[in-house]
Amino acid sequence: MQGLGREIVLGVGGGIAAYKSCDLLRRLLDLDFKVTVVPTPSSLNFVGAATWEALSGRRVTTEVFQSVEEVRHVSLAKKADFLIIAPATADLMARIAAGRADDLLTNVVLAASVPTLIVPAMHPQMWSNPATLENVATLRARGYTVLDPEIGALTSGDIGQGRFPSTPNIISAFKSVIGESEDFKGRKILITAGGTREPIDPVRFIGNRSSGKQGYAVARAALSRGADVTLISANVHLSDIPGVETIKVETAAQMHQALNENFAATNVLVMSAAVADARPLHNADGKIRKKDFTAIELIENPDLLASIAAAKTSQVIIAFAAETKLDTEGAKEKMVRKSADILYLNDVSGGDIFNSETTHGQIITRDGKVIEVAETTKDTLAHQLLSEALHKLG
Repeated sequence: MQGLGREIVLGVGGGIAAYKSCDLLRRLLDLDFKVTVVPTPSSLNFVGAATWEALSGRRVTTEVFQSVEEVRHVSLAKKADFLIIAPATADLMARIAAGRADDLLTNVVLAASVPTLIVPAMHPQMWSNPATLENVATLRARGYTVLDPEIGALTSGDIGQGRFPSTPNIISAFKSVIGESEDFKGRKILITAGGTREPIDPVRFIGNRSSGKQGYAVARAALSRGADVTLISANVHLSDIPGVETIKVETAAQMHQALNENFAATNVLVMSAAVADARPLHNADGKIRKKDFTAIELIENPDLLASIAAAKTSQVIIAFAAETKLDTEGAKEKMVRKSADILYLNDVSGGDIFNSETTHGQIITRDGKVIEVAETTKDTLAHQLLSEALHKLG
C-alpha cells in the first residue's frame, strides 16, 4: 500500500491509548500519506499538540474557533481523502452517532464524505454497554468501518475486550477500507538482517555494528503489502514481527545454510545483513587467557550473495553496500559482479546510519537508474526498494 501523497485526517480521542496513535501516525507517513492530526481537547491531556505537530509536520488545532479565517472544519473535510479516528472513546462515538459538533473533530466528521475507519479503545464494560453497542451499530449502518477492540490487559489492570489494536492490524483494516490491493500478494520474500558474529572463543567474537533495523523495516513493509515473508535474523535485539517467519542465526555459515534452504522458493531476496568477511581459523573451546591472546589467524568467509545468486532463476535480488565513501560506479560494478538487480549504497562513515531510525544514500538498478535518497526513515526506504523490486518482477 502506497499513500502517493493522499490526505488523511487522523482524529484522536481522549483515551490513554492516544499515545499509541503516535506510532500509527509514523507508519502512515512511512506509507507516503499526508496526515493532519485533529485531537479532541480532552486528548491533549495524554498527548500534547506539540507532539502531533512535530510528528506530522503540520499545525494542530482542536476547536472550531481556532484559525476561523480558514473555516478549518470545512477545509480539512474537503482536503481529506480518508478519515481515521484512533482511539475512539465511548463518548466520542456517542457524539458522532448523535450528529453532535462540539469540537473541531466532530465538525470535520460531519462535513466529510470520505471512507472512515473508527478504532475504539476503552474499558471492557464500557465497550459491552448496550449504549455503546447501539452507537457502534448506528455508525456501521451509516457506512463507517468500526474496528473491534482487541482482548488483552488494560491500564486499569483488568483483562477483556477493549484494548487498542496493534498498528499492523489497524493498517490492515485501513487497506480494506480504502480498497487497496496488496501488490505482493502471493509473492515470497526472503530477507537477511543484522550482523553475523564469528566466534573466537566462547566469550569473544568478530562482529559489526549492524542493528538489523533496515531488514526488519523491509519485513514489515513486505508483510503490509501482502507478501509471505521469511526473515533470517543474525544477532538482532528487536522483537519478532507477528506474521513473519523468523530464522535466528549467528554466523555467516548458519546464514548461508538458511539462504540455501529458502532461496529456491523465493521471488525476492533482500540481503540487508552485514556478513563478516572472515572468521577465525580456529575457534577455541575454552576462553583464551589474556597472556595467550596475541594473534588471530583468519580465513575468508564465502561470499553469500555471489554464492546464492549463482542459483538464481527468476528471483529479484536486492543487495546493500555500506561504504565510508559513496562510489556509485564501484557500486554498479559490485551489483553486476554479484548478479544483483538492485543495490542500495549508503555512507556509514563515522558510524552513521548503523542503529539509526533514518538512512540516506542511493538506489541503483541494473538498467542504470540512480535514485538519490535524501535522509528518510528506514520504513520509507523499505517501501521504495520493494516498489523497485515489484517493477523488476513485472
